[in-house]
Amino acid sequence: MTDLLAAAQAPVLAHLADARTLLAFDFDGTLAPIVADREQAAMRARTEQLLTRLCALYPCAVISGRSRDDLAGRLGRAPVPHLIGNHGIEPADDELACARVVRRARPLLALAVRRWPGMEIEDKRLSLAVHYRHAVHRDAARAAIDRMVAVLPVRLRVIPGKLVVNLVPAHAPHKGDALVAVRTAVAADMALYLGDDDTDEDVFRLDQPQRLVGVRVGRRAGSAARYFVRAQRDVDTLLERLIALRTAVADR
Repeated sequence: MTDLLAAAQAPVLAHLADARTLLAFDFDGTLAPIVADREQAAMRARTEQLLTRLCALYPCAVISGRSRDDLAGRLGRAPVPHLIGNHGIEPADDELACARVVRRARPLLALAVRRWPGMEIEDKRLSLAVHYRHAVHRDAARAAIDRMVAVLPVRLRVIPGKLVVNLVPAHAPHKGDALVAVRTAVAADMALYLGDDDTDEDVFRLDQPQRLVGVRVGRRAGSAARYFVRAQRDVDTLLERLIALRTAVADR
């Protein structure tokens, strides 16, 4: 992986600013810092200001594991035109089918979760998240989730997160599918995608080297992202550079 903010990568950012580029972001851990209470997740004021300016210069999207309604309430005044929720499912043509799978799985999973104090199910209608941050024995709780899912009568894809396991219908579109769909809709030549979690690897694994710049927040061995920024606070620096470069292009 290569540090996208290193001086040697300046031509990559310049090319993004010069092309018709879609800028797409995860939310938690990317636009907003990770917090212990997911309900308290919020962008810093500076990030909100930068994202607002960015939306006036580039087509922009946020692709999150949160539901669209939840996500929309966390972007402040930033007029992001494309909001994709539930790990790429929402909106999608097969939302009803996904909702049926989740409705069938949730009560069965809830029965199993009761045996594990500190474990909690978050129902996002089109996907589920099992949080185990407050479990006494986290490793055992994490292993138990896999066993629970294995015996469910519906097929769910298991996507690990930070002290959470995301469960999505096996047939559902993912973040990579969502990114390609938005890029096509806005007729962008290429896209930059910035994310920090396992669900973002669905984007990073897309085999589109000339059309995608995948950037992970935090360097991680084994990630399919070609680039990284060192920490979540560095996201603001990246946004600042993209704004400055695009403004310079417009002023030519």
